[in-house]
Amino acid sequence: MTQSPATLPETPDLYGAYPRLDERRIANLSQCGERRPVPPGEILYREGEPVGEFIVILRGKVAMVEGYRSGEERTIAVHGPGRFLGELGLLTGQAGFLTALVREPGEILAVGADQVRTLVAGDPEFGDLILRAYLTRRILLIGMDAGFRIIGSRYSPDARRLREFAARNRLPHRWIDLEEDEEAEALLRQLGISPQETPVVIWHGDQVLRNPTVATLAKAIGLPVPRPGDGVCDLIVVGAGPAGLAASVYGASEGLTTVVLDAVAAGGQASTSSRIDNYLGFPSGISGAELAERAVLQAAKFGARLTVPAEASGLEAGDGHYSVLVEGGPAVRGHAVLIATGARYRKLDVPDLEKYEGCGVYYAATPFELRMCRQAPVVIVGGGNSAGQAALYLARNASSVRMLVRGDGLGESMSRYLTDAIGRTPGIEIMFHTEVRELLGDGSLRAVRAQDNQTGQSIEIETNAMFVFIGADPHTGWLAGAVALDDRGFVVTGEGRSSHWESLSLETGRPGVFAVGDVRSGSVKRVASAVGEGAMAVRQLHERFTMTGNRQGGR
Repeated sequence: MTQSPATLPETPDLYGAYPRLDERRIANLSQCGERRPVPPGEILYREGEPVGEFIVILRGKVAMVEGYRSGEERTIAVHGPGRFLGELGLLTGQAGFLTALVREPGEILAVGADQVRTLVAGDPEFGDLILRAYLTRRILLIGMDAGFRIIGSRYSPDARRLREFAARNRLPHRWIDLEEDEEAEALLRQLGISPQETPVVIWHGDQVLRNPTVATLAKAIGLPVPRPGDGVCDLIVVGAGPAGLAASVYGASEGLTTVVLDAVAAGGQASTSSRIDNYLGFPSGISGAELAERAVLQAAKFGARLTVPAEASGLEAGDGHYSVLVEGGPAVRGHAVLIATGARYRKLDVPDLEKYEGCGVYYAATPFELRMCRQAPVVIVGGGNSAGQAALYLARNASSVRMLVRGDGLGESMSRYLTDAIGRTPGIEIMFHTEVRELLGDGSLRAVRAQDNQTGQSIEIETNAMFVFIGADPHTGWLAGAVALDDRGFVVTGEGRSSHWESLSLETGRPGVFAVGDVRSGSVKRVASAVGEGAMAVRQLHERFTMTGNRQGGR
């Protein structure tokens, strides 16, 4: 039975997601905002549209609704006086995932989104309050299966592509599996879509995208896309992992016009880490996703422009600048390029691996995978830090976690704090000298067959989720012939020289082209060192510009 508006209760403040602003803060915001009365039934902003205002409720109540008037309406939260609306999209420019509907008449304070971004950047206390609330709201939305819906088959490579993009970009969505979800076929019939036309994405109730590219999906939900005719910028950062984001923050904060490109999502491999406990300044740890979100907002504060998805396909020089070619989009031109494309996960050499990717074999442990592992056995392949972090994270939901490690110990590949934590966590078993030989199942994973590489003994382990963390290879295929690579494919720096110039320590054999982080030959594969190299590269870039006088882009 639906409650009348007069008795509508507020949603309790969960994990700091719904704090109240005090009178002092509201008074300060009033100086740059507008107070206005709101009648019941007024829509303050709609799902699927950009949110242009930061709204504080002064009197009355506002409900955050998903699927408003779609026949599947769901109230996510109800807010009263002192609370503010919105979530992460208000700061990043994405479209909203919910509709804000006035349930009880009252008054609101509306401040322009651009003005609030400035306030968040300039007031640490206010900024931390807003950012923490918005990050938590995004996590709650993901956990509630809010947002757009992806309908498809677990066996479809296109469906896996869309699901991976949504997961890596931390976009609220619901996955509807044609093989398991009883409502899937009925929903398709209702929309006039045949199973052969899947996967489809349903966005804000009625917009249907049939097997969209990730670029089409990104555009629909408001992620920025490459723009032609932007002129020549000062710095192009290719790759938005920790190294690339650090360079973006430092470059933009020092006045360089900075464009950042990433093929999949901000945060790189680090964004798939459930928790980073040894990163300076975060004694209680921080997830890779939260670190990435904070860095993206910080870079945007200084004017860096991040574009996702934008996959670099080549690097060319000419007319006093460089051009980074972008798959399916316009080239981006800049006076300097910073290569931070990192590395991509390695795959196990076992038969039929691709058949199970996305439906039993995974390369990241995020909230999406955590939900799939509820009270089920999990297998993790690998003995490094990523494997250790995943084991601790997945142990929260899984009935058991087995780590299959090829060697005879963890000391050489895993940090001591992780090995100690694993030793204290019940339900995690480590099997040394063990390698996966075969995947068993019929379309979806049922078990893995592993072998002791010393005794030759085989064992069958029941699981429908195997996570692979066995290292990564440099993502440098797009650089073929453009810069020097070592025998393993990593970018060589600090060795270029001619009669006119000599490369700096992070500079390639091309003046003004730098490489940092995991993609660079000889780098230390840690988040902290990647961030440090990103900052150092900007300092060296200033040295190069001083020598060439070649900083005119975007001016």
